[in-house]
Amino acid sequence: MNKKEILLFEIPLFTKVQTKTPSKEPIDLPADACFAYILQGDNQVFSTKENIIASKGKIILSLCGLTLGQMLSDLSQGYLHVIIIHFNYNLLQKVFEGNKPELWKEIETPVTKFVVQKSASNLIQGYIENIENLFSNKDALNASLLTLKLREIITLLLQTENGDDIRKIINSLFSERKFSFKELVDAHIDNTQSLENLATVTNTSLSTFKRKFKEVYGTTPAKYQIKRNTEKVAELLRVSDKSISEIGYECGFSSPSHLSRSFKDRFGLTPTNYRLSLSDK
Repeated sequence: MNKKEILLFEIPLFTKVQTKTPSKEPIDLPADACFAYILQGDNQVFSTKENIIASKGKIILSLCGLTLGQMLSDLSQGYLHVIIIHFNYNLLQKVFEGNKPELWKEIETPVTKFVVQKSASNLIQGYIENIENLFSNKDALNASLLTLKLREIITLLLQTENGDDIRKIINSLFSERKFSFKELVDAHIDNTQSLENLATVTNTSLSTFKRKFKEVYGTTPAKYQIKRNTEKVAELLRVSDKSISEIGYECGFSSPSHLSRSFKDRFGLTPTNYRLSLSDK
C-alpha cells in the first residue's frame, strides 16, 4: 500500500491511498468526517445496502473516517486509488475563523445517512486534479494555500446539485444544534453497520453507549433493533404485496424462521397469520 498525507497545522487534511484490495494492512484514517474521491477503482462494492461502489469519478462522504477506512480496507479483489479530504472539527473552526460557510444552513434534524455516494461534478473533478498535483509539489505548500483549498471543497459540496444528503452532512459539521441521545440513535440505527458507529455519532465510548442505551430504551440495542424491524415488517405487510420472505430480508431478518419467531414474540401472530387477519377486516 502506498499512503501519503498532507498536513495543515499538523492535522491531516489530504490523504492519498493506492493499494490492491482487500488491503493487507488496515487503511487507518482519522475519526473525523471525510470526503473521498475515487481516482481509480475496479467497481468493488463498499456497501450493497447503499449501492456504494469503487468506481472512477465517484465521491463518497462519510461522517466517520474510521468507518470509511474499514470499508476501503475490506473491499473485494481489485485496485484502488483514492484521495481523501478530512474535516477535522477544530481545523474547520480555525480555517473558517469560527464563522459559517456562506451557503451554510442550520440542520433541523440529525443526519440519517452515515455514508453517501454521488458522481462528481466537473468542478469537483477539477478540484481533485489540483489536489493530486499538490502531492507532487509539497515544497510549494503553505498554510494559506491549504486553507483556501479546504474552504473551496466545503463550498463546492454545499452547492452540490441534487445532493441533499451531502449538503446535510456538510451543514452538520458547522451545526450548533444539539440533539439528544435518543434523537441521534433513532436517526442512525437503521443506517449504520455497528454499535461502534452509533457510539461515535452519540459522542460516547462503546461501553458508555451500551449503558446509556439501556437507561434510555430499557433494553439492549440488539433487542431494540429487532423490535423496530418487526414493526417495519408489520407495516409492509399492511401496504405491500411482496412475499413475506422478501419483506423479511428487506427488514434485516436472516431467515424466514428468524422472522417468524421474532414477529410472533412481538405481535402474538406469525407473519402469515397477521397478513390473513388483515384480509378479514
